[in-house]
Amino acid sequence: MLEKRDFYINGKWVAPIEGRDHNVIDPSTEEPCAVISLGGQADADAAVAAAKAALPGWMATPAAERIALVEKLVEVYNARADDLAQAMSTEMGAPISMSKSSQVGAGTWHLSNFIKAAKKFDFVRPLGDHAPNDRIIYEAVGVAALITPWNWPMNQVTLKVGAAAIAGCTMVLKPSEESPLNAMIFAELMDEAGFPAGVFNLVNGDGPGVGSTLSGHKDVDMVSFTGSTRAGTLISKNAADTLKRVHLELGGKGANLIFEDADEKAVKRGVLHMMNNTGQSCNAPSRMLVQRGIYDRVVDEAATVASKVTVGPASEEGNHIGPVVNEVQWNKIQDLIQKGIDEGARLVAGGTGRPEGLNRGFYVKPTVFADVGRDMTISREEIFGPVLSIIPFDTEEEAVEIANDTVYGLTNYVQTQDGARANRLAQQLRSGMVEMNGTSRAAGSPFGGMKQSGNGREGGVWGIEDFLEVKAVSGWAAE
Repeated sequence: MLEKRDFYINGKWVAPIEGRDHNVIDPSTEEPCAVISLGGQADADAAVAAAKAALPGWMATPAAERIALVEKLVEVYNARADDLAQAMSTEMGAPISMSKSSQVGAGTWHLSNFIKAAKKFDFVRPLGDHAPNDRIIYEAVGVAALITPWNWPMNQVTLKVGAAAIAGCTMVLKPSEESPLNAMIFAELMDEAGFPAGVFNLVNGDGPGVGSTLSGHKDVDMVSFTGSTRAGTLISKNAADTLKRVHLELGGKGANLIFEDADEKAVKRGVLHMMNNTGQSCNAPSRMLVQRGIYDRVVDEAATVASKVTVGPASEEGNHIGPVVNEVQWNKIQDLIQKGIDEGARLVAGGTGRPEGLNRGFYVKPTVFADVGRDMTISREEIFGPVLSIIPFDTEEEAVEIANDTVYGLTNYVQTQDGARANRLAQQLRSGMVEMNGTSRAAGSPFGGMKQSGNGREGGVWGIEDFLEVKAVSGWAAE
């Protein structure tokens, strides 16, 4: 079994000060695939101290040099793409084909878009023509604690590290203890790319241990966290005493509004989007809102599409979905599927238990419920598994009301050929993102939500700005 107990602190791999062993479980087999160390306060303190010491030099490094190092990172990242894909597939269950394309590809995408945005970014700029001796300076927030989840590991690591590095922040990364192996490879890449000692540090640990130490640490200036809303609330409370900046990317319960004039691929697209990554995406379109005139047809089509989604081991090539990440998640999803049945939703695909022929591994049947009431548990709670709830509506106004009737506000989706209606809905839906008719957001588009889906934005220029302070200067001397 792979042993990866060391942490990356101040440019070196070092043994933990307070480490305790933790098995990383392969969710396809339920067997341990690696052992890591979960650090303690002393380990987090050492990493923060290294980041604090490196901060003045890194902030003073010209932006062009910081950008050049991120360009080198992309180069070495691509050279290790297969290693990253294998790690993520094994530790969190993404099928290897999907891991190579989407999971690894997300990192290249985000880093490349940060580079493009950074090259056009003026870190020192005039206030305006009316104030020729005023300048606005964008400078690093400082030491940033980066706490990332298991479901899209490289997506989240690169969104945070790329932006922080370009902004001039030094950082301590605590990846999820469920999927730490890819992050440890990433630390090797940061070293190989030539980032100065202390700029990037990695300490493995759990939320109550290393996570809490970082979010409450007096020498940490910012926490950027992606994960559950529950954990985000705890981090915000812990960070409050030091008044540090807190950036949160949290849960979601996205609505997918399908109108009678939706294109013929809209339903299939919505179901497959929901099932992607085994439903373990915060921006998944988990509530399908369907206009009454096409409701019965859509329910039948959704059930048919879901029934054709195949489930299998992450190690196998192909266009299937893998297991969910661990036993805790599996049990939670099973309980919520049962609750949907008990509360009266109509099960039209899937259900409880493992798919046929899979007796071991944390596999979930692709599941679709119809006739879901707005107050049912499966309509309110984020399930984080391959479970779709279908809800009927009559009018555009009712669709908006149902879509917005949630504590979350991450991504909503609209399917209609009426351009005026689509634009109206985009302005009425209370979410950080709205995707229409299957059109993906473009390069550099900001990712983030409102309400209990969090705050801040990741990606492109907005992602860089989240790691920057704004300084107003008057009396700037002409040069």
